[in-house]
Amino acid sequence: MSEKITGANLGFEKEIFEAANKLRGNVDAAEYKNVVLGLIFLKYISDSFEEKYKELVEEGYGFEEDREEYVAENIFFVPKEARWDYVASKAMTPEIGQVIDKAMVAIEEENDRLKGILPKNYARPELDKRRLGEVVDLFNNLKLKEHGISKDILGRTYEYALAEFASQEGKKAGEFYTPPSIVRTLVEILEPYEGRVYDPCCGSGGMFVQSAKFVERHQGRVNQLSIYGQELNATTWKLAQMNLAIHGLEGDLGKGPADTFFNVQHETLRADYVLSNPMFNQSDWGGDKLVEDVRWKYGLPPSGNANYGWMQHMIYHLAPKGKLGLVLANGSLSASTGSEGKIRENIIRDDLVEAIIAMPDKLFYSTGISVSLWIINKDKKQQGKTLFLDCRNMGHMVDRAHRDLSVDDIAKISQTYKDFINGKDIEEAGFGHVADIEEIEANNFVLTPGRYVGLEEVEDDGEPFDEKMERLTNELGLLFAESNKLEELIRDQLGDIGYGV
Repeated sequence: MSEKITGANLGFEKEIFEAANKLRGNVDAAEYKNVVLGLIFLKYISDSFEEKYKELVEEGYGFEEDREEYVAENIFFVPKEARWDYVASKAMTPEIGQVIDKAMVAIEEENDRLKGILPKNYARPELDKRRLGEVVDLFNNLKLKEHGISKDILGRTYEYALAEFASQEGKKAGEFYTPPSIVRTLVEILEPYEGRVYDPCCGSGGMFVQSAKFVERHQGRVNQLSIYGQELNATTWKLAQMNLAIHGLEGDLGKGPADTFFNVQHETLRADYVLSNPMFNQSDWGGDKLVEDVRWKYGLPPSGNANYGWMQHMIYHLAPKGKLGLVLANGSLSASTGSEGKIRENIIRDDLVEAIIAMPDKLFYSTGISVSLWIINKDKKQQGKTLFLDCRNMGHMVDRAHRDLSVDDIAKISQTYKDFINGKDIEEAGFGHVADIEEIEANNFVLTPGRYVGLEEVEDDGEPFDEKMERLTNELGLLFAESNKLEELIRDQLGDIGYGV
């Protein structure tokens, strides 16, 4: 089987999460998420600190408690009362919640970047201290070094836990989690090697983490990426900050959680890459209060649906040669409510839409609907042309409700896109088609890929048509006869018990 795309693939991460999750008791997934992720983060920064601490001790100059030694290498300074060994020593005491809260406060006081971000509610009465201590003890007893670098394992575990909590929370997960297969597809298409990467509704920061991983896979330098984001939900904004930190990334996510439409945190930003998965079909976004907004170059978005508000906000914040990868519900491809159809037409006529990719259903935890990826490019290589890909039959079911894409699936999508921009023939019935603006206009500016790619060619089985029809009608006649027998049997049995039909 092809390699799967998940937040973590090593199995050890799964082992850690499942062990911790058994201790959850009656705590809701949404609440327990912050308990576990906060502890993973605490263990991560403590392990990073201890690694550098031991180096300094071995050097023998007495600098192991010098905060500047750690700051110089982008390592968070962890005061004594917040170090994991101390916290773990209190694991089986009734005060463990207070110990963790004090550790979080102490870390924030020593590290400006973490101020107001870490969870500090471990001492609350409703959180069972015995179970909490057992989770701490679990993390303490992990033999991380046997499975690789401790920091890397914890980073992958953080991603894995985000995915698992998204699965448990269902519809609520849409606020903080985009499936890695979708994120990686966008990243492999946009190829953000260097420059400014922006996500105006960044959730827990998955777009940034996958962008950094793309750079690492291609032997680039992650510090050549400048990360900018914004998030409205306060808890999710904190998750994103911790997610960046645990992956060694620096980013500007604004001064705090804020509404992108009404309180833009990066007003002057013009990004090289925008990757985003905004809330689908958001109806209460306040569009009626933004009628004269400068972002609506292509038309005023309807107040009952924010899809084209998000799209125009992102286009507005693109650099002159910037590229945008956007996830939207399929309705955006054909919607004509209010001004949506006209906005879409104007964007197409401005030759911004480089590719539309229809994705399979059941990729999200928050909804089972299919989505599409919009690739918008202000500097298209194939001017006047748009690539349409129908990928709805790709992927494999990971359980009864959720689908995932493999590495091979993503490679086929991204390679087809690259072949298109390099002028190669990508035509494949049922999968790929290149349309010019005239063809799109003939389809009333509807961008549903199924309209353009046609039907997949079915291999001829060699049976002559007349023979096939005779065989099939004979089989159908036998089925009708069997159906009539069953109908009579049911009538007789109902009549025997006094319920004639």
